[in-house]
Amino acid sequence: MRLFVLLLLAGLGLPTLSVAQNQTQYPFQNPNLPTDQRIDNLLSLMTLQEKIDALGTDPDVPRLGVHGSGHIEGLHGVALGGPGGWGRVFPAGVKRGTPGVRPLNKPLETTQFPQEVGLGETWDTALLEQAAREEGIEARYIFQSSGRGGIVVRAPNLNLERDPRWGRSEESMGEDPYFVGTMGTAFVHGLQGNDGRYWQTASLLKHFVAYSNETDRSGSSSNFDARLLHEYYTVGFRMAIEQGGANAYMTSYNAVNGVPMTANPMLKDLTMRKWGFNGIICTDAGALTFMVTAHKYSANMDEAAAAAIHAGINQFLDKYRPAVEGALQKKLITEADLDENLRGVYRVMIRLGLLDPPSLVPYTSINDKNGPEPWKADATKQLALHVTEESIVLLKNSHHALPLDMYKLKTIAVIGPRADEVDLDWYSGTPPFVITPLQGIKSYVGSAVQVNYALDNTNGAAAQAAKSSDVAIVFVGNQPTCGMGWGHCPDPTEGKEAFDRKSIGMNPDQEKLIEDVYAANPRTVVVLVSSFPYTINWAQEHVPAILHMAHNSEEEGPAIANVLFGKYNPGGHLVVTWPKSIGQLPPLMDYNIRDGRTYMYFKGQPLYPFGHGLSYTKFGYSSLDISSPALKNDGQVTVSVNVTNQGERAGDEVVQMYVQYPDSKVSRPREQLRGFQRVHLEPGASQTVRLPLQAKDLAYWDEAAGHFVVEPGTVNILIGSSSADIRLRGSILVAKAQP
Repeated sequence: MRLFVLLLLAGLGLPTLSVAQNQTQYPFQNPNLPTDQRIDNLLSLMTLQEKIDALGTDPDVPRLGVHGSGHIEGLHGVALGGPGGWGRVFPAGVKRGTPGVRPLNKPLETTQFPQEVGLGETWDTALLEQAAREEGIEARYIFQSSGRGGIVVRAPNLNLERDPRWGRSEESMGEDPYFVGTMGTAFVHGLQGNDGRYWQTASLLKHFVAYSNETDRSGSSSNFDARLLHEYYTVGFRMAIEQGGANAYMTSYNAVNGVPMTANPMLKDLTMRKWGFNGIICTDAGALTFMVTAHKYSANMDEAAAAAIHAGINQFLDKYRPAVEGALQKKLITEADLDENLRGVYRVMIRLGLLDPPSLVPYTSINDKNGPEPWKADATKQLALHVTEESIVLLKNSHHALPLDMYKLKTIAVIGPRADEVDLDWYSGTPPFVITPLQGIKSYVGSAVQVNYALDNTNGAAAQAAKSSDVAIVFVGNQPTCGMGWGHCPDPTEGKEAFDRKSIGMNPDQEKLIEDVYAANPRTVVVLVSSFPYTINWAQEHVPAILHMAHNSEEEGPAIANVLFGKYNPGGHLVVTWPKSIGQLPPLMDYNIRDGRTYMYFKGQPLYPFGHGLSYTKFGYSSLDISSPALKNDGQVTVSVNVTNQGERAGDEVVQMYVQYPDSKVSRPREQLRGFQRVHLEPGASQTVRLPLQAKDLAYWDEAAGHFVVEPGTVNILIGSSSADIRLRGSILVAKAQP
């Protein structure tokens, strides 16, 4: 076995050390030495030019036999293909994603899960960890069996979806920092694996920090106070680093309070000194240049490179070499500065086992499996299906319009632009197969039910299909690449990277399609396949049933068919507040969420609240119990509640715990999520759900003191099915800090 792995890695040009197990040529190759001692030795052997070269995303030092790993995208599956052309080599001078241009090498197939917003809508940390673990397996498999890709995975995205106009909303798991941090930590655990010494892959978090606008993103500044920095924008990153063990992240394009993140002191002051981070900090693509051209922060590229190096950057996604060399020549930085920064890069490489004998690294055997490639395995397909099913949210279901009983139907109309497509986004890979909703429905009903399909209502086709059918299902929503290459998105209701939405309403043609179908057949179901919230007020008022699901899953068709026909009972919940109108939103560049953003500060009545999600069954809540009426300022209580499935179908409920601070002396949110758990219950079954509540999670940031403070006084505890559907209430008294 060990011989096989050594021969395979040698054939790929990967490190074998070509020495006996207990013999090494250099101390840095000795896995028994402390990590920092190994890095000291490696840096002492590297030339200055080798150190400059290592500041890219390729930390190889061929002369010393060091073969590290570059980066891959992996927001919802390994991306080595897809619309963005990830991992593919294009002719010189041709940009990745240019329509009509073929790459020089083929994309690689990998399992594709729903977009990150869909992963969030599962509210299932265990399942998300399982999906991320599969992604890590596939990344390792490809890296070790073909030499392509990498095992530094740019995921998860921990930016917060504070505004539904943000063009990259699909890449966020939600608007709540505790929720995103909890789900993000699970994602990190899945990617990095459960070995105590080595990582399966390294999770590289995106994008630090406070990035949620595309308009002028290269030179814009996100401005807010210190409390929002610590209580909102950085929470997810802190949790993923401190609780998840992530040791790599990418900085965002934007500035915070006028200082570009590529050179922001908080990289060291906050993440390193306070959180203990000491790994990879990379720029986003082109961000070094933007410090000069867009932010006007640095006078020239040499000064920009020096500022980034001093801030802690140790990998550049930019043409950085001339600037770093210029900064060295001008003595703006020293070789010792490079040494200090590169330590973080090689800490990650060591955790990945890339400097150690393969026989010591458990993940080197991933490519030595009998059976199909990971993405072709039946278990992997079932996992993708289950994740997709769990991600689907039932927004409305009047008079039990769903689920459909296929045995009472003779004809079904399947209509709309999203009905016979599985739309991939800019960060998708290439799936081994896709099953569209139309295909999934046809497969589900077989020959027993006639399926009438219409793309749109040209020449009355959709209305006729609906009128001649027992039920009509309309699939609408955005096209995540806007149907075009980079730099183009003409529909103001759509968005993607580099484009924010101008409207949050439904595309007028799609809105009219829903109205025409409903007029032809009031027994209409709308499935919104989308990256964003939409102000679907007309549909909410008139259409009997509405479902939401994200794009990108290879199993989109079977999952939605299973939900429509009741084989699977939907249990997904929304992760953002859906407004009724764009007028309910503050200006896009207002980063002070207290001005009316998120469920914590939203003004007026939303179309759908944060945490909303219905079911085909009914869940009852009872017997709220708090383990202690008082909470020490450094302690923990357990909040317990009984949940009962009161219906006739098995289903999942997401139990959500919110808190309020009626005695607070500072401004606090009207409510804050502080715990959740997804549970599955058979008909008539009950389960006691226990949610821990730690005093530190009730703290606020004291700007004068410069640290978190747990405030004494009453804290209300609210348990429910959404932020607006509270079933049980209790309270605890937080004690004063001991002198």
